[in-house]
Amino acid sequence: MTEQSVDISVLAPAYNERECLPQLCRALNETLGGMGKSYEIIIVDDGSTDDSLAILKGLKGEIPQLRILSLSKRSGQTAAMEAGFEAARGKYVVTIDADLQNDPADIPAMIELLEADKADMVTGHRHKRQDSWLRRFSTKVANGVRNRLTHETVADSACSLKAYKRQIIPRLKLFDGLHRFLTTIAKMNGFRVLEIPVNHRPRTLGKAKYGMWNRVFRSLRAAFAIRWMQKHTLIYEVKELED
Repeated sequence: MTEQSVDISVLAPAYNERECLPQLCRALNETLGGMGKSYEIIIVDDGSTDDSLAILKGLKGEIPQLRILSLSKRSGQTAAMEAGFEAARGKYVVTIDADLQNDPADIPAMIELLEADKADMVTGHRHKRQDSWLRRFSTKVANGVRNRLTHETVADSACSLKAYKRQIIPRLKLFDGLHRFLTTIAKMNGFRVLEIPVNHRPRTLGKAKYGMWNRVFRSLRAAFAIRWMQKHTLIYEVKELED
């Protein structure tokens, strides 16, 4: 595999998203292809039990920029994201959900903010959620738990649509479940974060993989871990003195 860098890497963890993957990859290819930059699309298959991998292999002939990473077994969204981060070769790295609810058309504006050095990370705020009332409620509860325990004011910490300068990613150490706290982890490391409104679309294909209790209790457990990290993170500046 070549190590040649590209301008933009977009990565999407996917678990049993066979219905969504063709439309996702084509939409990303169209959006990124219109930006006048080099790019790659990385789909990280999280041990899918449907024919997601076969569909992705078929799409490679149509989209040369597509890269497929396959986890040997289902390892979770955080693990899939870290695998994608490790593989990404872009100057800018974007994460997006595979379920088509995030809109690839929001990516150019996020990249422009990074290019203008307005931020080190740009995170989306789904200000007009297109989900059921129960799913909106569970997200609101989980987001409130996160903010209260971590003393944050993030409007939508669970939004997967995020863009990063490549150089900050090695500092964003992940553990299971902490992908929901990437905004806070970035701030803990002194990076500048902007939260901007992004489009959100109803899910029309496939099934959601997480429910209310899954979100709330996982968020609670992870929030305590983040609170500990906030209290113990080392922050300092150092310079070497010349003779």
